[in-house]
Amino acid sequence: MTTATLTPARAGTGADDTRIGAAGTLRHIGALTRRNLMRIKADPESMFDAVLMPIVFTLLFVYVFGGAIAGGQDSYIQRLIPGLLGQTGMTLALAVGTGLNSDFQTGVMDRFRTLPIGRASVLLSKLAAESLRALLSSAILLSFAFVLGFEVKTGVLEVLATVGLSLVFGMSIVWISMLLGMALRSPQAVQGVSMLVLMPMQFGSSIFAPTDTMPGWLQTFTEVNPLSQLADASRALLNGEGAVAHPVLVVLIWSAASTAIFAPLAVARFRKRT
Repeated sequence: MTTATLTPARAGTGADDTRIGAAGTLRHIGALTRRNLMRIKADPESMFDAVLMPIVFTLLFVYVFGGAIAGGQDSYIQRLIPGLLGQTGMTLALAVGTGLNSDFQTGVMDRFRTLPIGRASVLLSKLAAESLRALLSSAILLSFAFVLGFEVKTGVLEVLATVGLSLVFGMSIVWISMLLGMALRSPQAVQGVSMLVLMPMQFGSSIFAPTDTMPGWLQTFTEVNPLSQLADASRALLNGEGAVAHPVLVVLIWSAASTAIFAPLAVARFRKRT
């Protein structure tokens, strides 16, 4: 990427977002998003989590645990796939912080510091690129699920709504992940903390198993876990069973609150570091 790609305030210096304006910021986000996508093209192994994880999770849980949890693979896949679709955005989002930390370690951010770009555009471009990765992962998950016999019992609009809800939730998690990436010292530390966040939220939810068999204290956690609400909303949208409005509203409120809190903190931390 050259500095000519980015409309400047002053060449060779970092620029203030307010001096650049909305149009300039959008151009910078577009240029940086293309850069992020080109990095994926140059390093296709970085897409393994988006491409292979949905397939591995589906095969593992449907054929290893499906019979024990739901009495059969056919019934379990109808429960599992909406839950997995809901968690896709979050699973991928938590990897963003590791990449951002690596960018600081390898000097990429030193290069950005010399360019006439708004600070927020660097983070927003990562958000845009991650959205595309999440959409691809969702498409792969659904396609593979259809091959295994999953049925959408509602319609196309409900499928799009499910993917959109997962995307909204996942992108709110991206801000938390990026803040972790800038607050911790190494990519390994970011990855470790991310797993400590991800694993309890994944398995302490209604994604993989009914919550009524869990201990009381764990049921209390699952009730406030936004992934449970996201899984329930996804099942209602795709299977046509259960209430839709309440879990969707909870997920939207949680996502909006998370973004409102962590997005300003992430941008402020980024400006401080650059």
